[in-house]
Amino acid sequence: MAKKYYVVWKGSKTGVFDNWATVQAATVGRSDAQFMGFESQALAQEAFTTTYTKALMRRSLEKGNTGQSKVSTNTRKVTNTAKTSPALPKQTADVAIYCDGACSPNPGKSGTGLAVYHKNKLTELWYGLYDAHGTNNTAELNGMLAAFRLAKPFIEKNQHVEILSDSKYSIDSITKWAAGWQRKGWKKANGEGIKNPEIVQACFSLYQQIKSNVTISHVKGHANIEGNELSDRMAVQARLKQTTGLEKYTETMDIKLILAMASG
Repeated sequence: MAKKYYVVWKGSKTGVFDNWATVQAATVGRSDAQFMGFESQALAQEAFTTTYTKALMRRSLEKGNTGQSKVSTNTRKVTNTAKTSPALPKQTADVAIYCDGACSPNPGKSGTGLAVYHKNKLTELWYGLYDAHGTNNTAELNGMLAAFRLAKPFIEKNQHVEILSDSKYSIDSITKWAAGWQRKGWKKANGEGIKNPEIVQACFSLYQQIKSNVTISHVKGHANIEGNELSDRMAVQARLKQTTGLEKYTETMDIKLILAMASG
């Protein structure tokens, strides 16, 4: 059997290694671990000079060029690509913004992602709002709030925006329940305070300003819907990179390569 070499970009140790035991010890138990195997030391050293994402993109491109699972450089097979091309619902609004949240464990480390489309064309990806003590619901609400903020400049140009989320909790919190909660002093019918009041109040306040030019739609999560899948990948990136602000993703806009990234 030919000797393998490994690159660890993120782990307790980083670098090029020639044995799996060292790699395993450096990455075991780490949700943010980044590593990959190569058939030669030269390929491993070359990959280590770049980033994990770029190495993954290069591997995916090589597979696309050969049309086979084993590429000309004999790199390992990437297994987390989508089985079929994701569907993109027909866009009726001028702008569509997909938002999603990821949290692992729940509660635990959370992040938020967004995908923006103009006339069915992907134009922007965003990730961030990391919270070391978040939940699925806070991550989803943060996504809704970020989507409202991204929507405002388009609305000011008289464009209609559709915001799509797979979180019924987030959608119903803002469009159905918030008005009643506000009348009750942000309390539920039984007198208990609502959960996540700060994010809910911020979302509802902004929603009131823009709702005449916004449609909020529910999409099924992990159902191979392109915008939802892309926002999911961005949410996971935010969690893994622990990005506290909201940042535009600029490494690639190749949808297939982004879908090959870790999913939530």
